Amino acid sequence: MVLEATVLVIDNSEWSRNGDYMPTRYQAQIDSVRYLFGVKTKDNPENTVGIIANAGETPQVLVSLTADQGVMLNGMHGLTIRGNSRFDIGIQIAQLVLKHRANKVQKQRIIAFSASPIEADEKSLVRLGKKLKKNGVSVDVINFGENAANEERLTAFVDAANNNDTSHLLTIPPGPHVLSEQIRASPIVGGGSGDGGAGEGSGDFDFGVDPDIDPELALALRMSMQEEEERQRRENASQQQNAPTGGSSESDAKQPTSTNVQDDGDVIMEDDEDEQIKRAIQMSLMESGQGDGAGSSNDAKNDGVVASLIGSLPGVDPNNPEVQRALRSNTKKKDNDESKGKDKQSDH
Repeated sequence: MVLEATVLVIDNSEWSRNGDYMPTRYQAQIDSVRYLFGVKTKDNPENTVGIIANAGETPQVLVSLTADQGVMLNGMHGLTIRGNSRFDIGIQIAQLVLKHRANKVQKQRIIAFSASPIEADEKSLVRLGKKLKKNGVSVDVINFGENAANEERLTAFVDAANNNDTSHLLTIPPGPHVLSEQIRASPIVGGGSGDGGAGEGSGDFDFGVDPDIDPELALALRMSMQEEEERQRRENASQQQNAPTGGSSESDAKQPTSTNVQDDGDVIMEDDEDEQIKRAIQMSLMESGQGDGAGSSNDAKNDGVVASLIGSLPGVDPNNPEVQRALRSNTKKKDNDESKGKDKQSDH
């Protein structure tokens, strides 16, 4: 933060009525003066700013060096458009104001607006520039409106006053742009190359709006931004709550293993069913062996008993192909046993 005393020199000549800069050259300067006052005083609490109007019979000091915005607004209240610009005289008066600053530690700077043809010749401007350089005064000139007529002389003036790139000439052509925005992007307030006597980025404001110029818009934009940040924060929190945790992922990853275990259990259950079927068949065979003389009616009865036994077993489906195959094999075995028994009886 640069500790600095700055004098703003306004061109309030009749030429400033021209409307080639929005809304007029004069009003564009007034908006820019308010903007520069805010930039300088915010850059360092001990910075001070004065204002001079250089048109008319003699330039007039509107505001002496101050950091009070209310004093600045009150001093500019009665400013009017009049006469022709006295550019060189306005610069000399600004130098005297800086010379009598209360805080001698402050660096000295003049920011002058030129919106009308300059009457002073190039030689006198060069001498004035060298005098400013000798006294340690930096100067920034904002040339707009009469660019072709003034640029050569103003370039010589700024070059004579320049010391280690502390002075700048900003030429702004006519157009739909806002003068204060062009100044904001220039080295005069640190928006371009060079420090312009102010801290880098000192002209940057939230959302590109100077709260001193439009406090209501700046407040509305800031509140809107805070609401949007809060909404995004709630959405992120909700997404984190709904997102699967690491434990769920691990359990999902382990699901195939549990499926395999379940499959193994099915195999074990199938083995138990086979054992139960075999035991049921053996029981039926024992019962059939006790009543061999009953004939085919007993066989049919035994088959029904076996089917009912198998159906009563828990978890066993009598229509299962494996069960049916086991019953058929049992029937064949029984037939073979009966035929063998008959053969033995005949032999006896």
